Amino acid sequence: MITGKADCGMQYAVKRSGSSVAYCALSIKCGTRDEEGFHSGIAHFVEHTIFKGTEYRSAAVINGYLDRLGGELNAFTTKEEIVFHATVLKEDLSKAAGLLFELVTCPTFPDQEINTEKGVVIDEIQSYKDSPSEDIYDKFEEMLFKGHPLSGNILGTRASVRKITRKELLKFVHDKFHPEKIAFTIVADIDEKAMEKSILKLTKKHFQDYTPSPEAVGGEIAASLAAEPFDVTLSKRNHQANCIIGGLAPSLYQDRERLATVLLCNILGGPANNSILNSLLREKNGWVYGVECSYTQYSDTGIVAISLGCDKNNLDKCIKAIYKETARLQEELLSERKLKAAKKQLLGQMAISGDNGETQCLSMGKGLLAYGKLNSGKETRQMVEGITADDIREMARTIFSPSNLSKLIYI
Repeated sequence: MITGKADCGMQYAVKRSGSSVAYCALSIKCGTRDEEGFHSGIAHFVEHTIFKGTEYRSAAVINGYLDRLGGELNAFTTKEEIVFHATVLKEDLSKAAGLLFELVTCPTFPDQEINTEKGVVIDEIQSYKDSPSEDIYDKFEEMLFKGHPLSGNILGTRASVRKITRKELLKFVHDKFHPEKIAFTIVADIDEKAMEKSILKLTKKHFQDYTPSPEAVGGEIAASLAAEPFDVTLSKRNHQANCIIGGLAPSLYQDRERLATVLLCNILGGPANNSILNSLLREKNGWVYGVECSYTQYSDTGIVAISLGCDKNNLDKCIKAIYKETARLQEELLSERKLKAAKKQLLGQMAISGDNGETQCLSMGKGLLAYGKLNSGKETRQMVEGITADDIREMARTIFSPSNLSKLIYI
């Protein structure tokens, strides 16, 4: 693997694979939390409308450019990132890479396309409102991060999206899409040195007139996080009850605490059927179709959330069981055998997930933006192996403490 930084400040990483399929991604350290001074939802709306035309190509040409090659062009927005990525045959990689750079450096945002896309995004917002399991998580984060930039909904609101203008979209891209905040990553069966030369050529072409600004090289957003625990039940008149129990957790930069939390969440409510809550609530008692304990990491904080949907008659039993199991994790140390098994399971899940080229490519971009470097698989494994039973119990005590824990119910 080759990593580096272009003269303009953009970071890059190239990893050689053994596949005929190539993956590339432009990841930008800019998301929903960076919308101050703009209408809510603009980061996500930029992601949608950036495909609607550049100074060199129309929306129709962009839409069919990679499709005709059998490739795919996609994007997504989080609270801290906007990511544009493409999947193509390796011989078409240069075309995909050139298109991604073109999209983020010279979009035109035609008015007619903006008006059309507003309807699409508003429909997306409504679809989330019609899905209680999705909507409750957004509401939980809004309440947990109240007064903080992370509280904003990624999609925005119907009212805010309607107010977004072409001028505002152009300003957002101009103000936020600085090369110092961009990482370009590639996973492909192509010579790494040759690909590095191509990347540097692209940066000179698309960022040749760029001058770093104070905002571009500034630090992280500083905002206080003084979340007050809440216990709220909202009437939604749904057939099923939905519930989230959770609270603040370690940030991206608290390595030991972060990895202990990853292990804790995997043990408690990870994707495997043998996780504590899956075994108890679904497999043993049949109270839920699904339950999970998720951990989302941000630059200055994180969030652990236990989420479930169940028949209303089973809700109290589920909540009681969750509190009982989280209390047990706060009191009892994992045995050496259980800890070893938990680490092996997590490392296996990470290895299988990381074997996918697209996953590798996106993960590399996130790593460069977050840390300015990429950890090897060996380093990650060593860090996981270094987590102790005491570390996991301490994180359980911190995260599931009554002073940190909140609950939201849709019923």
